[in-house]
Amino acid sequence: MTDYGEEQRNELEAIESIYPDSFTVLSEDPTSFTITVTSDSGDDDETAETTLKFTYVEKYPDESPIYEIFSQENLEDADVEDILSLLQEQAEENLGMVMIFTLVTAVQEKLNEIVDQIKSRREEEKRRKDEEEEEAEKVAFQGTVVTIENFLTWKATFEQDMTELRKKRQKEEEQIVKSKLTGKQLFERDHNLDTSDIQFLEDAANSVEVDESLFQDMDDLDLDEDDPDFDPMGLGSDED
Repeated sequence: MTDYGEEQRNELEAIESIYPDSFTVLSEDPTSFTITVTSDSGDDDETAETTLKFTYVEKYPDESPIYEIFSQENLEDADVEDILSLLQEQAEENLGMVMIFTLVTAVQEKLNEIVDQIKSRREEEKRRKDEEEEEAEKVAFQGTVVTIENFLTWKATFEQDMTELRKKRQKEEEQIVKSKLTGKQLFERDHNLDTSDIQFLEDAANSVEVDESLFQDMDDLDLDEDDPDFDPMGLGSDED
């Protein structure tokens, strides 16, 4: 009869000696512990890491231990799923034998593969960006390919811009010429000017108020037109 307790205790002692810095006992009944697994260093000392939690079942190793991802670093969700699938596969293949070391070793190899994949993904991303930049430079150098549609669009826009420019220049030239014309030339170019002064005089005349009462008694005045001193306008010269 298999002594499951004895096999489990012996494996724990071996695991603790193999992974002294990453092995942690969580509980004794049931026996539960964690082992932190780290990949080899990749470029720029980049690593992938996961902490595996194992729990012995009563009939381990004839039955698979309970396993889970306790924590992880630098792993995507797809990577975690791959690790869990790997643990299931290895556990089924090693039923009847203590297997913790085998499972941990398989996970560490998987982490090394993941680090290599990270490197490949970054190289692929860099290559894609380089190709996009190169293509953008080619387009900028070659310019836009001319088609009937974009030529007609450009032509319509160009003609509209030129029309607006001509109008603006004509207006500016007219203002310059007008500022240099004499009064006579302005009258000759703008017939509204000859009526503007007349209108101004008429408006001024209409605005003058005359007190007619001052002239009502003019007929009553006894004015002798034969008098040599008669000077109705008050324009007589001063005598010495």
